[in-house]
Amino acid sequence: MKYATYFGILAAVLLIIASIIPWAYYPDIKQTFNGFYSNQNIYGQPGKAFVFLAVLSSVFFLIPKLWAKRLNQFLGVIVLAYAVKSFNLFAACYQGICPQKKTGLFLMLISAICILIASLFSGVKLSEGSKNQ
Repeated sequence: MKYATYFGILAAVLLIIASIIPWAYYPDIKQTFNGFYSNQNIYGQPGKAFVFLAVLSSVFFLIPKLWAKRLNQFLGVIVLAYAVKSFNLFAACYQGICPQKKTGLFLMLISAICILIASLFSGVKLSEGSKNQ
């Protein structure tokens, strides 16, 4: 895919933006959580990890080497797994109270999927001599 690199970098930027905007509203404590804030840090701060992984993924998208593309595929799987874990954590009901899911939670999951897809389709051109080795 010709534009997979740019699509992946855009998805990484969207992941950083998604970490900042609200993920869920909890009506029992009347607070809105995002990737950097949860009440008394109960859910941690997955936004910090997402920012680090998105920047690292963007760097790997820009390096035109085979090892960088392979590492980026591995990184895309890690990002998606952490996004699914965070989605389940922030969207889960507890003690009969279900939080309102906000746009940031869905944007976080969609951008993680897009990073993985872009990393799978961003290839590097191999020369004839390197194909035989």
